[in-house]
Amino acid sequence: MKLAWLLWLASIMPAHDADRTCLATMIYLEARSESQLGQSAVAEVALRRRESGRWGDSICEVVNAPLQFAISTTNKNYMLKNPQAWDRAWKVADHALQMWELPSDQRRFVVPKANHFVAEAKASPSWMKGEPLAVIGAHSFYRVN
Repeated sequence: MKLAWLLWLASIMPAHDADRTCLATMIYLEARSESQLGQSAVAEVALRRRESGRWGDSICEVVNAPLQFAISTTNKNYMLKNPQAWDRAWKVADHALQMWELPSDQRRFVVPKANHFVAEAKASPSWMKGEPLAVIGAHSFYRVN
């Protein structure tokens, strides 16, 4: 699948389906080689950002915010070539969205309070200060105000 096609498809879908598609795409691009726990943590960051409203009111707005996630920095002609990884990302996105529909006191968080993550081997953003809240696989998770 081509990234541009997925993003176009999400743009014409009903909101819930679009959110799942955008979230799965972000998980695939950011964490396809990570464990289910690591993928869930990455998804949780995007959902927490949506809840805050600071980066957008929908998952698609959040994950497409300029320079925030791989979707905004990856060439739109990029081909998602791993169907097994896509299937896993799709399932993780669905589970994360279901979890986030629960009242906040009933949600099970993987990385409580984290609203940023970074693969430290690949990047060192200016906001990355202090100890991370958690490290899962290649990703470190932070709370940035």
